Amino acid sequence: MSAASCLLTEDQFLCSICLDVFTDPVSTPCGHNFCKNCITEHWNVNVRSRCPNCKKVFNSRPELQVNTFISEMAARFRQSAQQKASSSSSEQQAAKPGEVPCDVCTGTKLKALNSCLVCLASYCETHLEPHLTMSGLKRHQLIDPVENLEGRMCTKHDKLLELFCKTDQMCVCVLCTYSGHKTHDLVPLEEECEGKKAELEETEAEIQQMLQKRRLKIQEIKQSVVLCEEDADREIADGVQVFTALKESVERSQAELIDTIKEKQRKTEKQAEGFIEELEQEISELKKRSTEVVQLSRSEDHLHLLQSFRTLNTAPPTKDWTGVRVSPPSYEGTLARAVNQLEETLSEQMKKLFEAELKRVQQSAVDVTLDPDTANPYLILSDDGKQVKCGDVKKNLPDNPKRFDTYANVLAKQSFSSGRFYYQVEVKGKPKWTVGVARESIDRKEDITLTPQKGYWTIWLRNENEYKAHADPSVSLSLKSQPEKVGVFVDYEEGLVSFYDVDAAALIYSFTGCCFAEKLYPYFSPCNNDGDKNSAPLIISPVNHAG
Repeated sequence: MSAASCLLTEDQFLCSICLDVFTDPVSTPCGHNFCKNCITEHWNVNVRSRCPNCKKVFNSRPELQVNTFISEMAARFRQSAQQKASSSSSEQQAAKPGEVPCDVCTGTKLKALNSCLVCLASYCETHLEPHLTMSGLKRHQLIDPVENLEGRMCTKHDKLLELFCKTDQMCVCVLCTYSGHKTHDLVPLEEECEGKKAELEETEAEIQQMLQKRRLKIQEIKQSVVLCEEDADREIADGVQVFTALKESVERSQAELIDTIKEKQRKTEKQAEGFIEELEQEISELKKRSTEVVQLSRSEDHLHLLQSFRTLNTAPPTKDWTGVRVSPPSYEGTLARAVNQLEETLSEQMKKLFEAELKRVQQSAVDVTLDPDTANPYLILSDDGKQVKCGDVKKNLPDNPKRFDTYANVLAKQSFSSGRFYYQVEVKGKPKWTVGVARESIDRKEDITLTPQKGYWTIWLRNENEYKAHADPSVSLSLKSQPEKVGVFVDYEEGLVSFYDVDAAALIYSFTGCCFAEKLYPYFSPCNNDGDKNSAPLIISPVNHAG
């Protein structure tokens, strides 16, 4: 029987109605076999008794008897198939959480390999076998295992969703084409999917571009961090070098001061020692003379006394010490000179620092030109937009919202809302002027208050030598020299606005901790003509990077 079993195939023992192994198989007069319940229900549903396979019609319903031979063979095959399935099940994996289980398995649910869109069921390897071998089941549409196959059925007609309605952008079944979607633009799901796949490919390409841009931005930011670290290390090294030099200079000045004072003290001590030595020598001679005088006064030898008296009576070589004094050395000015020397050294170091700082900020130089649409009607601008002065005649100009109409002010055409920028203004020959930056939303029509709260970060000159920074409150500036060229530097993110005396390479003033939230414009005011006393123009000068 084992040899015969090897020749048995599943197709030989499957009912063509239920597509499963025969249960109580019966034969029709035409020779075809079916499950008894399957053929009975089939004939109960249909009016005429007809063979489902060959379509032969029987005038009267045949009396059906169980085919014992086929029944026995089917039982043997079922047993063999169950043993095979049991063996196969032990090799297959049980469905894990998140995996689609087989709908046919009883007990342990095995992992499904495919789902059938016709049967609306999922099958493991064993229960999928009929769909791979039987001709009737091979025509069924298999897909990768999915859950909720009922969701692929039309809820209205209980048919498979096979079409896509472009009009309503939804999936429909065949029967929907005869009802609510009759006149709509319908295409097979496959066709619509191809279009959607093309869109998805475009979307994926866009996503990849976005990913690439962001990866490049990450690299850019990382590189910026590296540059920042290098800048920080360089700044620290420069700072350490400068402060080390200053410390050494202070220590050297201190040592020189101490040496100077000690040297004066040594000279005083040496002078005093000389005086003391000379006095002690005279004391010694006077003692000796005193001894001789005493001895002679006690002598009884009259001749010897008279002969020696002439010698002793002569005044000894003494010095008048009445006016001799040891005065403490004068230290007046010693400390002041030392501090002054230290200050000169510090000034030299500061100058070097500011020269280096000015060169750095000048690397952010931008090309700035004046905007005639913002200029007060009394202002006269050069054709190249680089010079401005105040005239005596008011020009007839359109009163646009951007124009200053009360004060002699003008803004640059260029605006800045990030990063750093620097420009220079020549102020030579002007007894008064104002320069700086202003935010876009400043009031240009009313009285202007030059403070950061009102959107201005500026410095000015009045009365030829009165410099002031318009902080809140304003700060009077004491400058060593009068600037002829003023540099203006802004670091938007840092919130910094600094002004420099370009020729002296000196910092004039810095606004720190500023909070910028809108565009900034370079701001200029040559101030009024003042009877030609202030007729010189403000000149936007080029930056000499080599200087």
